[in-house]
Amino acid sequence: MADVALVGRVIASHYAEPLERRLAQGTVLRAAPSHGGEPIRKVAAGELFALLDDSLGWAWGYAGKDRHVGYVPSEAVG
Repeated sequence: MADVALVGRVIASHYAEPLERRLAQGTVLRAAPSHGGEPIRKVAAGELFALLDDSLGWAWGYAGKDRHVGYVPSEAVG
């Protein structure tokens, strides 16, 4: 079984292997799938984003060495 980075940090009924993507554009990682969601941190174009889910215009996953979990607009994911 592959190492799943969020085990022990995020409660879920199952865990998915993340898909590594590079962000096509800089954006803000948010706590909720909305432009009004609390900003967690800025993510730069070209930064790695571990994609776990993508629906309704928002991609959920984690970014950076610190693996902050949140949402970015789907169009930002390359």
